[in-house]
Amino acid sequence: MSVTEYVETNGGVQAAALSASPGKLTRKRIMDVILASTGIIVLSPLIVLCFLLTRMSSPGPAIFRHHRVGFGGKGFYCLKFRTMVPDAPERLRTLLGEDPAAAAEWAACQKLRCDPRITPVGAIFRKLSLDEIPQLFNVLYGDMSFVGPRPVTVEELDRYSSSKEAYLSCRPGITGLWQVSGRNSTTFDERVAHDTFYARNWSIWLDLKIVLRTVPTVLSGSGW
Repeated sequence: MSVTEYVETNGGVQAAALSASPGKLTRKRIMDVILASTGIIVLSPLIVLCFLLTRMSSPGPAIFRHHRVGFGGKGFYCLKFRTMVPDAPERLRTLLGEDPAAAAEWAACQKLRCDPRITPVGAIFRKLSLDEIPQLFNVLYGDMSFVGPRPVTVEELDRYSSSKEAYLSCRPGITGLWQVSGRNSTTFDERVAHDTFYARNWSIWLDLKIVLRTVPTVLSGSGW
């Protein structure tokens, strides 16, 4: 069943719990640890390079820690290579107050296609998803999964309405169904639909399919 068929069948995106036995959840965690550990080891030279480039590109720390909501409502700090200027929050408030089109785009997607806060190096990192690499440590620690819903803020979770339960039933993922299904070309409501579909239909095979789709999606930069 596709995401669209699921939404139509259920008359909208409804709350759904991750239906998995303890055994399946254990296998998912084992897969997470293996993927995260392997990724950290293999990508260690790239991690060091990205760290140095971030520090050289603009003032501020190389790692950005942003509070997100995780499994069961537990808060955690999602790690990324910093891709924005140090005064990013102030620039966003100014832009949204002065540009109605940008304010409308932010309200619909919680993202901006032409974001003045992003540094030149940060733009490259985002295009290639290099900024997400530090989240491998989030996966290893257990705050995130390799595959799952996109980690959201408290404010974003409020917009999930009746679908909050679906989001909270999963560990957020580095990649996920939404990330390989258009990402920035989709609306916020479509993102919620993908997260809910994933929670209802989760399986090891679905995770493997998403992982396999992630590689060409990242390399092509399509919707990422």
